[in-house]
Parts: sequence; structure tokens; C-alpha cells
Amino acid sequence: MTASANIVLLGDIGATNARFALLTDGALGPVTWIEVARYPQFADAVRDFLQAHPRKIVINHALFAVAGPVEDERCILTNLSWIIDGREMRDQFDFGTVRIINDFEATALSLPHLQGKDLRTLGGWHASVAAPMAVLGPGSGLGVAGLLPHGQQWIVIASEGGHATLSASSRQEDEVLEHLRQRFGHVSAERALSGPGLENLYHAIAALDGIDAPTRNAAEITHAALKGTCRTAQTSLNMFCAMLGGFAGNVALSYGARGGVYIAGGIAPRIVDYLAGSEFRQRFEQKGRFRSYLKAIPSHVIVHSAATFLGLRSLALFGSLRDAA
Repeated sequence: MTASANIVLLGDIGATNARFALLTDGALGPVTWIEVARYPQFADAVRDFLQAHPRKIVINHALFAVAGPVEDERCILTNLSWIIDGREMRDQFDFGTVRIINDFEATALSLPHLQGKDLRTLGGWHASVAAPMAVLGPGSGLGVAGLLPHGQQWIVIASEGGHATLSASSRQEDEVLEHLRQRFGHVSAERALSGPGLENLYHAIAALDGIDAPTRNAAEITHAALKGTCRTAQTSLNMFCAMLGGFAGNVALSYGARGGVYIAGGIAPRIVDYLAGSEFRQRFEQKGRFRSYLKAIPSHVIVHSAATFLGLRSLALFGSLRDAA
């Protein structure tokens, strides 16, 4: 790797993990995972990654996908105290340019590049050609974005759809959401459809059932549900899958996503078999007069381990960095 190479630093920054890779003359290098809790500031994580590479390396551009809204090349992460400022990064590391986008904007850009082996299909017929697609993903938060065709190109519609108000479809869900409203006031989709959201469902269900359930984090709840060792955990994961299907159906309707709806994030790939056997697809289609409309739309779980980097690579190679900081 030499100073003459065209090198772009790519980053996918979430509330739990940050991932970095170098794009060198169009070739994507290995993806490095970093736990964000180890670093008080974003710059510390960047510096640690770069120090693992030869000193002669010169970064021409940096492109970061971040879990939060971006305004004026700056992001305060929604579920983390980090502030990522493009101009500060450029000045501190002497990057040629820095561009910051929402993480689900990058994930949306990956959709045209995914192949059959990168996906687990949960239902639906063939996708409509040149139709909008949508992606959502429960992880530390809940991301949502759409991808719309525009001639030979695609336009990403980033959003904060995970913070839209969550609705219920059963009496039990009504009771759970009322319990969460007492706790949070506003109950967004992210309050239930994320890692912390699964924990919220678990504690609400235990309280409503009058059960003194042991304190568990999302991973422990999932493990207990999959092993069948805790009824409350199973009920919680079942409700999570059902609500995720209903929310995904809402996203499909909102974007007119007849090209398919994709589930990304850190949770779905880990429970993909459970998700396939759950009420996910039933609730996805359960939209009254628009049942037949939803029934045709394919839904997929993205199982590619670095799909976001496919989108970042596409943007770095074919997008414009001229307006970056």
C-alpha cells in the first residue's frame, strides 16, 4: 500500500460497534470491528484503526455511515455520546474530504448489489422491476430508508422512521404499549423493535403477567427464547417478530416498495430461522384491503456480514464527494 494509491477510509458507526475498512483503488479491504465503549471520542477509534496500518498511508477521502441524523456534515449519534464532525475529522487527520451519511442510507445503496446468497427470503413473490425498495433494521436502534429508481441511478430517501409511533394489533400488544407509554410517554417503533426494545417488551410482559422474571439483556432474552427455557422470553421474542412484520409492512406501504423490503441490523440475521417461523410474514401482509398488495412484495433478511460497506463502496466509486467537508 503506497502513498500514490487512491485510498478512501470507510466507516460504519453504530452505538455498539464501529467498523472500518480501506477502499484502495476500488478494492475493499478487510473490515475491522471496534467496540465503541472502549473510546471516549470518535477520533480515538479512527486513530487506533489507522495506527494499525503502514505510516506511508495517505487517506484521500473518508466516508462514514453513522447511526443518527446528519446535518451540515455533523452527527450526534442517537444512542451514543459521540459527535462526528466532518470538518474536524478533515482537519485533525488531514483527509482530503470527509463525507458523513446516515447508516441506512449506505445500507439502502447496498441493495442492488446483494445476491441470492446474501439474503434469506421470508415470503412474497418476485420483486417488481425498477420499483422502489426499502430497508429497515433493528439493532441498537431502528433504522429505515428507501431506495427509489431514477433512470439508470438510484436515489436514497433516508429517514428517522424508527422513531414513528408504534401501533398495536392485538389486545396483548395494546396492554404492552400502554405499559410502555406509562414509562416513556411516547412509544416509538424503536422502543420495541431494537435490542433495548426487546428488553422493554420482556420487562413489560413480565410486569403485566405478575412474574418476577430475572433481569436479562437482549442477547440473554433471545438465547432463553431460542432454547425454550423461559416463557416470558419466548413471548417477548414472538411479539418482537410479529411487531417487526407489521412495521415492515407499514414501511412497504409508505415507500411503495414493490421492489422488496429488506431487514438489516444486528438482530435479524441471528434469529432468521425463528423469524421465518414466526408471525412476521403474516403481520407483514395483514393490512386489510391492501393484503394482496403486500402479499406480492418479497421480504428478505440481509445475511451479508458487511452489506453497509457495499453501499459505501458504491457511493465512493460512483457518487460525488465534491460537496463533502
